[in-house]
Amino acid sequence: MAAPGSSPEPRQLPEYSCSYVVSRPVYNELTFQQQRERRLQERRTLRDSLARSCSCSRKRAFGVLKTLLPVLDWLPKYRVKEWLLSDIISGVSTGLVGTLQGMAYALLAAVPVEYGLYSAFFPILTYFVFGTSRHISVGPFPVVSLMVGSVVLSMAPDEHFIVPSGNGSASNVTTLDAGTRDATRVLIASTLTLLVGIIQLVFGGLQIGFIVRYLADPLVGGFTTAAAFQVLVSQLKIVLNVPTKNYNGILSIIYTLIEIFQNIGDTNIADFIAGLLTIIICMAVKELNDRFKHKIPVPIPIEVIVTIIATAISYGANLEKNYNAGIVKSIPSGFLPPALPSVGLFYDMLAASFSIAVVAYAIAVSVGKVYATKHDYLIDGNQEFVAFGISNVFSGFFSCFVATTALSRTAVQESTGGKTQVAGIISAGIVMIAIVALGKLLEPLQKSVLAAVVIANLKGMFMQVCDVPRLWKQNKTDAVIWVFTCIMSIILGLDLGLLAGLLFGLLTVVLRVQFPSWNSLGSVPSTDIYRSISHYKNLEEPEGVKILRFSSPIFYGNVDGFKKCVMSTVGFDAIRVYNKRLKALRRIQKLIKKGQLRATKNGIISDAGSSNHAFEPDEDAEEPEELDIPTKEIEIQVDWNSELPVKVNVPKVPIHSLVLDCAAVSFLDVVGVRSLRMIVKEFQRIDVNVYFALLQDDVLEKMEQCGFFDDSIRKDRFFLTVHDAILYLKNQVKSQQSQDSLLETITLIQDCKDPLELMEAEKNEEELDVQDEAMRRLAS
Repeated sequence: MAAPGSSPEPRQLPEYSCSYVVSRPVYNELTFQQQRERRLQERRTLRDSLARSCSCSRKRAFGVLKTLLPVLDWLPKYRVKEWLLSDIISGVSTGLVGTLQGMAYALLAAVPVEYGLYSAFFPILTYFVFGTSRHISVGPFPVVSLMVGSVVLSMAPDEHFIVPSGNGSASNVTTLDAGTRDATRVLIASTLTLLVGIIQLVFGGLQIGFIVRYLADPLVGGFTTAAAFQVLVSQLKIVLNVPTKNYNGILSIIYTLIEIFQNIGDTNIADFIAGLLTIIICMAVKELNDRFKHKIPVPIPIEVIVTIIATAISYGANLEKNYNAGIVKSIPSGFLPPALPSVGLFYDMLAASFSIAVVAYAIAVSVGKVYATKHDYLIDGNQEFVAFGISNVFSGFFSCFVATTALSRTAVQESTGGKTQVAGIISAGIVMIAIVALGKLLEPLQKSVLAAVVIANLKGMFMQVCDVPRLWKQNKTDAVIWVFTCIMSIILGLDLGLLAGLLFGLLTVVLRVQFPSWNSLGSVPSTDIYRSISHYKNLEEPEGVKILRFSSPIFYGNVDGFKKCVMSTVGFDAIRVYNKRLKALRRIQKLIKKGQLRATKNGIISDAGSSNHAFEPDEDAEEPEELDIPTKEIEIQVDWNSELPVKVNVPKVPIHSLVLDCAAVSFLDVVGVRSLRMIVKEFQRIDVNVYFALLQDDVLEKMEQCGFFDDSIRKDRFFLTVHDAILYLKNQVKSQQSQDSLLETITLIQDCKDPLELMEAEKNEEELDVQDEAMRRLAS
């Protein structure tokens, strides 16, 4: 047991006694492809692909039908005895919550509250048939409703509906034509819903559901948090019941806050108290629901309870007349007949509709995937685009605004035992009852209560701020994306903020690819394991060899960075080395012509007794025409790692080979291939060979297509692993050393006047060695 105050002993890691030995030849790409025949990839023509796609069979037709109508897949498997009761309980609970949230979110969309009820009813009918998620509750969502409201307010502000007063008492007296304004805003909202549905249908038909992948979790977190702040500010003026203008666009939220505080003295006390109590009670009960969800079979529908109580108090105390409280007033009972939206407005709302379509889809799919994973089934992203597209097109003809899913409603539907979208249909039935029968009963309800219900449901989105410190520890780039998107969405508005966050997120990806990580590798002794020498100790670098791992594709955007990584790994600039060598060779050639140097088989030497005129300063000006002398005209062999007879600062080249670990190179473009080829040529000119390892087949195929290979760059320089390349190089060095030793002996024999003398001397040396060994043995 450790003594008090002493540091705990480090945890003993488990040791693995198992080991393995593999015996195989060294493989390069050429030998491997010769010994292991490569499969021929079948290349279909466009005609073959179309013929296969258009072929039909009974089984295939039924499969396509079930893909387009997922209800045909799950409804026949519905377990009535096991699931129906749970779906009924879940549907009733969700319907009650959905009724109140529909009315509340209508305030965000800037339309009368009854249209929120329609938006909570009609989308469910079509999603039941076309949707693939069994648990999401389809209907309004605060973020999307606020985005719809921004478009509605920008196209139909109050200023457009100011008309002269009809009493004729004064010519400068005006009034707001609320009826015409509300009708226009409903038309704009329904037209926007239709356009969003069309865009989602097109995206689904083109099978581009992958677009949501570009909305990363940090981006969505920052965006929804900013949207929650926008929602809070928009509902704050309703809770306080203070007059403000409807600002829209850049800095609109700042202007709204300024005007709210300027008019804070006009706060309606009755509305403020009702709203504040609603927020406190709803948040407290929701917290209890979360804390005791395992003990409470059905969450307490606090929004419904609070709404009923608030409506009764408002009606009994006549808050509108006695305290000038803002109430819902008229809620017509029943449904409106379908109406054709104004297609002529499409052009004015096209840009906003794209962002709304993507955000609504992203929210629905994100929530749907969470519950699909929890309950072990799959959802089809492209089919979800189709399902929500059809739902919004259908709803657009019934004066609805854009539908997606709400996190709180979906949580209620799932936590109360909902198994399938049957619960969704039952919740739609509850909403229908509210539309038909309860409209008149809810007329005394204060708008501040509905706004407070919206604010109380924002807690989950505001709690996302707690993710920022965690993101900062895990990945600072993701944390910056979160904060940037949040700030931009607050300042610029939700549509421009989302675009700014998306572009910033893509920029970080580009920068990470353009400036990737790279490592110089060494090996664990007596193994084929290679790791970064800057990260691990006790690694060995092969003598005369550098190994570089580049962790990125190589393309036009990062080829300069790749060249810098190569230069940092080898420790010199191949082009500068070549130019310096060329300069030194020209000077040596000039001095040889002057007779101050002479070339022999053993190198370049000065004449005996001559002064040291060969050492000319490196700063001497050279004739411009000498720089154009071709290399092939200089045939002098120089040992560049020895001392040179001229003062030219030629960088030393301590390596003979460079191995590029290309395991992380997922693709090359034409510029990347051309740059790689240039690098290989530059190193070859200074007698350094470049080898490649772990190159993927498709990358190798791309290099072939781009003409990378020739007589000097062959496939035998490409190896299956780094270790294959290192073993090959070690074998080459041994072979070269033995050849150099043999050539040295032959040269000595040729230079000697009597070859037999040399052989005799070697024989005598061997005899002396034997005699010495015998004497040592006797002495011992």
